[in-house]
Amino acid sequence: MQLKELLKNTGAAQTLSIHGNADIDITGIKTDSRQIKENDMFIAVKGTQTDGHDYIPQAIDKGATVIAYQKGYDIDFKDGVTYICLENTEEATGRLATTFYGDPTSKMQLVGVTGTNGKTTIATLLYQIFMKAGYKTGLISTVCNYINGRSIPTEHTTPDPITLNALLAQMAEEGCQYAFMEVSSHSVAQHRIAGLKFAGGIFTNLTRDHLDYHKTFENYLKAKKAFFDNLPAYAFAITNADDKNGNVMLQNTVAKKYTYSIRGNADFKARILECHFEGMLLEINRKEVTVRFTGKFNASNLIAVYGAACLLGLTEDDVLLILSTLVPVAGRFNALRSKRGYTTIVDYAHTPDALINVLNAIHEVLDKKGKVITVIGAGGNRDKGKRPLMAHAAAQLSDKIIITSDNPRFEDPQDIINDMLEGLNEEDRKKTLCNPDRREAIKTACMIAEKNDVVLIAGKGHENYQEIKGVKHHFDDKEEIEHIFENE
Repeated sequence: MQLKELLKNTGAAQTLSIHGNADIDITGIKTDSRQIKENDMFIAVKGTQTDGHDYIPQAIDKGATVIAYQKGYDIDFKDGVTYICLENTEEATGRLATTFYGDPTSKMQLVGVTGTNGKTTIATLLYQIFMKAGYKTGLISTVCNYINGRSIPTEHTTPDPITLNALLAQMAEEGCQYAFMEVSSHSVAQHRIAGLKFAGGIFTNLTRDHLDYHKTFENYLKAKKAFFDNLPAYAFAITNADDKNGNVMLQNTVAKKYTYSIRGNADFKARILECHFEGMLLEINRKEVTVRFTGKFNASNLIAVYGAACLLGLTEDDVLLILSTLVPVAGRFNALRSKRGYTTIVDYAHTPDALINVLNAIHEVLDKKGKVITVIGAGGNRDKGKRPLMAHAAAQLSDKIIITSDNPRFEDPQDIINDMLEGLNEEDRKKTLCNPDRREAIKTACMIAEKNDVVLIAGKGHENYQEIKGVKHHFDDKEEIEHIFENE
């Protein structure tokens, strides 16, 4: 693409100056100097860990012929290289990537899902519904990216803007009419979704998370709200009326506003008629449907899915029919039954609110006919403030808890456990065990479980690794449980 054409869509991050020849073609755009190829454009972005401006010489050495840098930097111009000064390179990256890859979201209906919990379930179920309805569809999620049934591994909830636009361009090229993606607060704050055209947005809920990055809950809320603030008038915005921040998300949006609820009046409403570990009987907008999901939080997720699917053009009956055939996303309330008569549940719950939701769902079904044993940890090098809150939540709703390791990263697992113990009073500690070895913690929970008891293994869900000292070691909670069951 010719550089002059590319620069037409820098938006708010406008081009301030050009030093060199703008009548040249570029073969690619990159923010990582290590990935530069001949005749690429290198965009220097000041990141949270490193500053891309420090790597401009390496990018030129690898063949970059265009350098985009942010105002305020003193750049040493070299012959044969074109330099573009931008107001904000971080924001410009998304817009430049969108232009370079042919504006892929103008060729499909893209729906973003944001909130603390439920993003993966809602985005994945929408993807599955539209695939089953016969449409070519794409998915960008925490668990995996998909293009028409073909999986593409993922490392972040929302990829960097260049990877994201390349993926969306691939979806457009393969004829995807719909795409669904999780929109993290980081991706909004870091302008990763800048330039994308959304046909709709869904808000799930907002509870404490990622304060290591956002610093305050207000900043976290603002990042989520900014997604809705920027939706176009032709888009829809669906919010959870049961969440106290639900209406806040819609305050300044020009998109068409809708609500969903499992408690009160809303455009899309669900009511739980029956609940079991194997599933629920729901009433959705006065029509009954049996689903293979459990708990109020899942009923809330399903009504959001139903609402979005209907707004995108599917009939109510078709959506309900397909919903009845779907199964939970990997690592989201996955129930396994032991030969000894107890049930284990693997769930991704890694925030206090998510943990409370899952434990409440267990109690709704258990109805005091058995004990609840919870295995819980907290990730290292992340929001330390939520650690005691998670332990407290687990203790309040469990008969016994085992605090263990969950991706300690570069922290000592015992230090994380000690932080969690700060959330427990003397009575809570009497029913608490600690073991930094996650495998042994899971074994212990299963060993002490009796008939009709429930063992919740929380925190990792779909993750199949333990990250220790920067190295990922294979570890899968579901595999551990299956191995224990084989030897019972």
